[in-house]
Amino acid sequence: MSYRPGSPSYRPGSPGGRRPMSSSSAHTRVEEELHEMAGIDYDKVTIKHNPSVPVLYEEALTHEVGTVISSAGALCSYSGKKTGRSPKDKRIVEEEDSGKDIWWGPVNTKMSERVFLINRERAIDYLNTHPRLYVFDGFAGWDPKYRKKVRVIASRAYHILFMRNMLIRPTDEELENFGTPDFTIFNAGEFPANRYTTGMTSTTSVSVNFKRHEMVILGTEYAGEMKKGAS
Repeated sequence: MSYRPGSPSYRPGSPGGRRPMSSSSAHTRVEEELHEMAGIDYDKVTIKHNPSVPVLYEEALTHEVGTVISSAGALCSYSGKKTGRSPKDKRIVEEEDSGKDIWWGPVNTKMSERVFLINRERAIDYLNTHPRLYVFDGFAGWDPKYRKKVRVIASRAYHILFMRNMLIRPTDEELENFGTPDFTIFNAGEFPANRYTTGMTSTTSVSVNFKRHEMVILGTEYAGEMKKGAS
């Protein structure tokens, strides 16, 4: 039996799990990692890994409607209907290891593992429809002893530019040896959550799974949602 890469039952190296790399189409380490852990189709999607500020400006101005450069040189982008965070749409997966340390209430609302995986699958399916994706690997926390490796995957250049400012940018050597991220953010904010999914209160969903070390964003393009997940 084979599983789709990125599915709950998928394990890297399992039969049918990883497509072979042909000699005529070599892929980067990051492309392979995204394919294995999330099923990102690297043959159809162009992945831009840790792009520079000029590249992100150019990408946003070219592909994101309404984006302009201000007189001060800042990139001005639209975040859609959401111009701030959505506290009532945040969910945290209830699980044994972290559950006792969370102050459950109207903001920290419980979510099942199954619903998280439904949202995760929905986000990845949407990201796979994009001709280009942006990935940023950076560090949360300055002290190398305690800092966390964070990977952000997004369909908008403006989101990556935002997180490039929020996280500590790795040196070329640190990026080359980045390894497996400690936390991954899937930002599919341009695509709505299914409001008929159990526990959803709107088309916006910002969900965190501490066991999987992942965050999934649907239905909001407000960049500040990512900052809370990474911190």
